Amino acid sequence: MSGHNALALIYFVVTVAGAMVLRVMGLFPGMEVFNPDWVVLVLIYWSIALPERFGVFSAWWIGLLTDVLTGRLLGQYALIYPLICYFSINEHRRLRQFPMVQQCLFVLFCLLGSQSVIFAIESIKAGNRLPLSFWYPALSGALVWPLVFYLLRFIRVMARLD
Repeated sequence: MSGHNALALIYFVVTVAGAMVLRVMGLFPGMEVFNPDWVVLVLIYWSIALPERFGVFSAWWIGLLTDVLTGRLLGQYALIYPLICYFSINEHRRLRQFPMVQQCLFVLFCLLGSQSVIFAIESIKAGNRLPLSFWYPALSGALVWPLVFYLLRFIRVMARLD
């Protein structure tokens, strides 16, 4: 592995680790209901920015780690994250050309799909009612996407990862 690839891997691991910390901790106390899935946002960015280096298999491993971290059913995020990465990699050329509003819509639909799969799995385990607050993380994730995108792009440009 060349030094350039090792550097890219280090930045990828650090950003995913930071996203996992935010996933568990959140930014603002008392606002946990709005806490987006930061890990998915980071995975979408890296799948769009460097699709040849970080893909479905790395998303599967990160999904397993997130399952363990959050205490969810093992394999739940290991199913969701690779699907979202697959769609992001499949559309990465278009997504790079989209204006930020359209990228936010793509992220919103990915997060809504993720929440739908989570709800379906939770409903199989036990009958659940769907409160409106269940969808708040998807909406807040789409709203915070520009911040995540520009922050990670700044990191990638400063580190000269291409």
